[in-house]
Amino acid sequence: MHTLIVTSHPHPDALTQAVARRIADGLSTARGATVELADLHAEGFDPRYTRHDLDGHHRLSAFPADVLAEQARLDRADALVLVFPVYWWSMPALMKGWIDRVFTGGWAYDDSSGQGVLKKLGHLSVHLVGLGGADARTWHKRGYTEAMKTQIDTGIFDYCGAPVLSSTLLLETDTGDAQAHLHSAFALGERIATAATAAR
Repeated sequence: MHTLIVTSHPHPDALTQAVARRIADGLSTARGATVELADLHAEGFDPRYTRHDLDGHHRLSAFPADVLAEQARLDRADALVLVFPVYWWSMPALMKGWIDRVFTGGWAYDDSSGQGVLKKLGHLSVHLVGLGGADARTWHKRGYTEAMKTQIDTGIFDYCGAPVLSSTLLLETDTGDAQAHLHSAFALGERIATAATAAR
């Protein structure tokens, strides 16, 4: 099993990056498992959806080279793990821009036939890990958990047919115990690897 872990945080030593590395460590406990870490900030990915992206969407030209490279990276993966700080109850703009540009019509889905949407990413299992500063009471009181599931799990990945197998929130990241979050991250990596092995 090959897993692509994508992060979006401007500081390389942030808890977000440490959590991603611990998930990778947990995944690596499985025999034959391989992991690729993609730090969108460090790699300089451009999240801006431009005229070139739009022309690709309308089948007027090929998609930009950086988009094709990201799609190829995803084509090599059996699982995708997104690890991100929660900004305004969603993912950061850089990660959202990565999705906007990379999960294109024709590659992630096809709605051009007039027969409904053909979901093309059923082979890619998805795991979401959001890091938030608020406590669980605030999340539940305001309905943020359900809102994020609707927006991200359903609005993005279900539309493409990629099953979201886990959605994890690591909360109180500003004041809580970082070691507890890192322990949870390692355990999540192990669970992803175990589930993938059992599904073979």
